[in-house]
Amino acid sequence: MWKLKLASADSAADSMEGCLDCLLKALTHNNAEASEKIRDAGVLDLFSALLAPKSPCAPKVANIVAEVAKNEFMRSPCVGAGLLPPLVQLLRSEDQDVLLQTGRALGNICYDSHSLQAELISMGVIPTLVKLLGIHSQNPSLTEMCLIAFGNLAELESSKEQFASTNIAEELVKLFQKQVEHEKKEMVFEVLAPLAENDTIKLQLVEAGLVESLLEVVDRTVDGEREEDMAELKTASDLMVLLLLGDESMQKLFEGGQGSVFQRVLSWVPSHNHQLQLAGALAIANFARNDGNCIHMVETGIVQKLLDLLERHVNEGNVTVQHAALSALRNLAIPVVNKSKMLSLGVADVVLKFLPSEMPPVQFKLLGTLRMLIDTQAQAAEQLGTNPTLVERLTEWCEAKDHAGVMGESSRLLSALIRHSRSKDVVRTVIQGGGVKHLVNMATSEHVIMQNEALVALGLMAALDLGLAEKDFEGTRLVQVLHKLLSDERSAPEIKYNSMILICAIMGSGLCRCSALQDMTSM
Repeated sequence: MWKLKLASADSAADSMEGCLDCLLKALTHNNAEASEKIRDAGVLDLFSALLAPKSPCAPKVANIVAEVAKNEFMRSPCVGAGLLPPLVQLLRSEDQDVLLQTGRALGNICYDSHSLQAELISMGVIPTLVKLLGIHSQNPSLTEMCLIAFGNLAELESSKEQFASTNIAEELVKLFQKQVEHEKKEMVFEVLAPLAENDTIKLQLVEAGLVESLLEVVDRTVDGEREEDMAELKTASDLMVLLLLGDESMQKLFEGGQGSVFQRVLSWVPSHNHQLQLAGALAIANFARNDGNCIHMVETGIVQKLLDLLERHVNEGNVTVQHAALSALRNLAIPVVNKSKMLSLGVADVVLKFLPSEMPPVQFKLLGTLRMLIDTQAQAAEQLGTNPTLVERLTEWCEAKDHAGVMGESSRLLSALIRHSRSKDVVRTVIQGGGVKHLVNMATSEHVIMQNEALVALGLMAALDLGLAEKDFEGTRLVQVLHKLLSDERSAPEIKYNSMILICAIMGSGLCRCSALQDMTSM
């Protein structure tokens, strides 16, 4: 070690090279032990100067740093010795060997450390690496180094803005298009996925032609039986769905419902491949994020494709496909003009076939789909609300404490059946099915919209069949709940208003003898 110090002091180039070769040899023989000796001898402090851009020793020193930084205990000492800034500077070198060793060194030092990776981002390493990828795309080793770096840095949210300001999308798409080996494609995929979470980069990737490349992968692998074919099919179709999560990228591909990409994705739904069925249904759900798209899709027969898909999975029971198809139907049912059309196609009847499902994600989407369908549709609400099997299942799910989403959606659908039907028969079915306690409990929700929906439903219940509801109202301590809502300063005005309407509706019953109610009426 002292020889290295002397050599660095008198700049004896040959002597320096020899010392560095000895260090590399020692690291090859026993990396951990040699690294520890390098640290203890203070050699790391000499490396900063030796990593200067014009230093002839730079490639070997960067190599040594890369080797010692394989050891976790050496990473902090490397940072402490001030090696990050000169290494980042070296990324501007034109020497491919220097670039490769520098990339390895930075990657090893910052491995599994978000704070150090964030420091590299703040030092402007992303634009430099993107430029390197473009210049040295013919060098497999440098390309791989860049991809590994991108994969690590892209996980950090702070990196997305910097990536978006570069031509990373164009470079990655070009790189992807020329890959033949499965492993190389997977490396590019692993970078594309986290980057595609950013809406700006989504659009850049679409404009760079990634979608067309993904569709080619799907066409080539859909009938493949090799494990790598199935893996590529899944990754490509999943990435397609991810690109559709951005509003701009989604609309660009939709093209008013005439887009070739949109039409290709639709053809996935009737496929016999479960992965394509899933991706197709999820894609429709993503396209159905605005009313105009939804109306167009319902007019062009997409609902029937989804119903046919669901019918196939009543018995096949692929939960992810069920969930995706129900998600698509729920979104399509949001525009008012679509509801009656979808009901006339038998959507509710098909959805009800999944009532026996024990899978919470399917239950949640099933409930949401029915709730969207009956909104403002009195006849459908009455038909579903007088279905004792549905109401009993809803009251059962209202107690699914391990699944808050299912529990909340169940109580909201119970309320919706009453509010939209305004039917005495529905009220009776809900009361007989044990639904009153769940509506009273819903009135105490932390969400104002749910409180309000519950109070309106309870008010209609009292107005339509107070005699049958009275016993349940008393057993659930409804009056005490109303008292609390009215006396709570934090209650929204509409909550107090609907509480008073409910009080007026129950004034004629035996409940009026309750002291709490008498107190409220004298306010």
